[in-house]
Amino acid sequence: MKDWKVKRLGEIAEMCLGKMLDKEKNRGDYRPYLANFNVRWGGFDLSALNKMRFEDHEDERYGLKDGDLIICEGGEPGRCAIWRNQVPGMKIQKALHRVRVRSGYNSEYLYYRMLLAGRIGELDRHFIGSTIKHLTGKGLGDVEFAFPDEAYQEKIIRILSSIDEKIDINNQINAELEQLAKLIYDYWFVQFDFPISAELASKLGNKKLEGKPYRQSGGPMAYNDALKKEIPEGWATSDLGTSVNQIIDHRGKTPTKLDGDWSSNPEDIIALSAKVVKGGKLIGLQNANRVSRDLYEKWMPTKLEEGDILMTSEAPAGEFFLIYGKTEFCLSQRLFGIRADKAKVQPSYLYHELSHGYGYHNIMGSLSGSTVFGIRQDNLRAVNILVPDQSVQTSFEEIAVPLYKQIRTLESQNSELSSLRDWLLPMLMNGQVTVTD
Repeated sequence: MKDWKVKRLGEIAEMCLGKMLDKEKNRGDYRPYLANFNVRWGGFDLSALNKMRFEDHEDERYGLKDGDLIICEGGEPGRCAIWRNQVPGMKIQKALHRVRVRSGYNSEYLYYRMLLAGRIGELDRHFIGSTIKHLTGKGLGDVEFAFPDEAYQEKIIRILSSIDEKIDINNQINAELEQLAKLIYDYWFVQFDFPISAELASKLGNKKLEGKPYRQSGGPMAYNDALKKEIPEGWATSDLGTSVNQIIDHRGKTPTKLDGDWSSNPEDIIALSAKVVKGGKLIGLQNANRVSRDLYEKWMPTKLEEGDILMTSEAPAGEFFLIYGKTEFCLSQRLFGIRADKAKVQPSYLYHELSHGYGYHNIMGSLSGSTVFGIRQDNLRAVNILVPDQSVQTSFEEIAVPLYKQIRTLESQNSELSSLRDWLLPMLMNGQVTVTD
């Protein structure tokens, strides 16, 4: 690192804090802006964008350009991502810093250096606040890093970004696979246009109906009192309790109650809680609690299996995950494990029914609590669900299960790629390894 130069970020970049949200004083047109919660490490969650008034002359001060590094001032100070013009005309709120590096420096390199700094607590000394930490403009400007020349910065970026690009591709594939499964579910079990089987076509007395969409083709319907609408003849509704073999519920268990403690061994078994189940995925597992093999055996006399559905019971309630692939997890706080009775409902169908179908709306309507909304197991068992014909469920299962197995395989691959990137990151940024052409 003898040719690397230590520089303050204030020396190598132009910085600007976003606009204060003030409904009384703000003027101009309503335009979208990024808030702290929109920024993730390495990316943005653009599913919920707020708007505030901006005047035209404020575009230069608060507007974003391709390549800008957006850094959180609070929340998780230092968390950042590079803006790539995902939404035209985007602005930033005061809780965010916009950083534009000057010639000779690369915003992607700075992102990876910030990522490392955030991981090892290198930014902490620049925070202010005793309880709620903030990274002010002055604090950010005083952050010092060692920089190689720009050509060498780009060599390091090529290695790290190639890993992240593969992760992004896998995430895009998974999003498409999940969307496909949801689309089929909606088409078959919401619109009731599942393809008519040869057996059903024969029963309907018209073999030409085979493969045609049920409702569009005049398939017989019957009024259902619970749903207050017509559903395919022979389908029914039922409480969840009679459609499952088991609801695994260890929400009251703690290591102490089992004469144990959390493990610090990264090879031990992950204890899942509500905070890791979000958007159909398991997130933040690297920071999850772990238990030893002995404690796992005490804690989980009934082990999780493929096809089990995880559901958060509160804080927040109603997040779901369908288990395929890895099953060796310990089930802990604010989490149910739901096991379908396959004689009545198939796991992949039940997952969709509970996570965004008729069952989901009933779960949300059953939440209670004065401060934290949640659902008890007895109320969950009483939730009404739609129970379609088994043959239609089985056909859906044959399509959906391979999709979810592929999704879980790519998620596992992403976990390995992330570990590889995190292993390389400090060595590349500290000059411990040399990158050649």
